[in-house]
Amino acid sequence: MLFDINADSHIPKYEQIVSQVIFGVAAGSAGPGEMLPGVREVALRHVINFNTVAKAYQELERQGVVIARQGRGMEVTAEAPAVCRTRRKEIVQNRIREALREAVYSALTAEEVRKLVEEELVRANGKRR
Repeated sequence: MLFDINADSHIPKYEQIVSQVIFGVAAGSAGPGEMLPGVREVALRHVINFNTVAKAYQELERQGVVIARQGRGMEVTAEAPAVCRTRRKEIVQNRIREALREAVYSALTAEEVRKLVEEELVRANGKRR
């Protein structure tokens, strides 16, 4: 599993890792029994603090997405796909709610917001191909 850490994001790096693992498991990119990359590997590859990665992995373990395996690392649990499908929806819904709140506060009309959302969906779908 590869991570796309955005250093300029308002979302903390550890939360980016957590959500990307959740999204990956929910989408089937990683399944039960698969191992996450090691803390050291992720930290070095993305030039982030080891503690940041460890914090993300601890949060994933707390949520039941992974389990620590002595000497092997973090393994995706059997329950993870169901947990992640639920969490994925919650994460995206919260981010949409936050963006809509800002749009309302900025006095955009409903039509302007719809247009922005449609444009961003087109852009996002273009990146996925």
